[in-house]
Amino acid sequence: MIETRLNDIRAQIHRAERLYGRHENAVSLLAVSKTKPAEAIAAAYQAGQRHFGENYVQEAISKQQLLGAFDMTWHFIGPIQSNKTKFIARHFAWVHSVDSVKIAHRLSDQRPQNLPPLNICLQVNISDESSKSGIALDELPDIYRQITALPNIRVRGVMAIPAPADDFAEQRLPYKALMQAVAALGQPRLDTFSFGMSGDLEAAIAEGATIVRIGTALFGTRGQSIA
Repeated sequence: MIETRLNDIRAQIHRAERLYGRHENAVSLLAVSKTKPAEAIAAAYQAGQRHFGENYVQEAISKQQLLGAFDMTWHFIGPIQSNKTKFIARHFAWVHSVDSVKIAHRLSDQRPQNLPPLNICLQVNISDESSKSGIALDELPDIYRQITALPNIRVRGVMAIPAPADDFAEQRLPYKALMQAVAALGQPRLDTFSFGMSGDLEAAIAEGATIVRIGTALFGTRGQSIA
């Protein structure tokens, strides 16, 4: 059942918080609901989950319309195409995957004035992988400076998806480097560190994650029962 899975994931998060000296409830769960049906998302909501992450704009908007009666907070976590920024700016409270000044400008310009500033995280290509989008670590200070000057958006922190690693100590290394780079910015108002998934959740929490993104462990693979 989704409720059981959700409780198991929360317990895992709380154990890691205690083990690595984090404050209780310092880490939030973002339920990655991409490709999952609206009824599965509703079941997670009824079990107490409030924050949901989507990768595909049109799919997400369709779900938002179906689930409009629920008080959900929607996060966009996928690659951002320029022709989709208008929809992202209108339909999401958070964007985790901002990887250029150009995209940030578009989100700022297209954020409706009747909505609060759009919360964004800067996606950092922490493992310097050519196959992944994201800001290079050495470019972070300059890009951060340019983007924070924009209206209608609020830079809350950073997001990263490092190269997979099986060894726990290895998993920690890119997150440690990322947090050191953030500390070097000297911006205490940065409070959101979106990293860690099912395979490296503990390492992410050990290094300071405040949001972990979990999908399959909560909703199951395609074709599995959502009950």
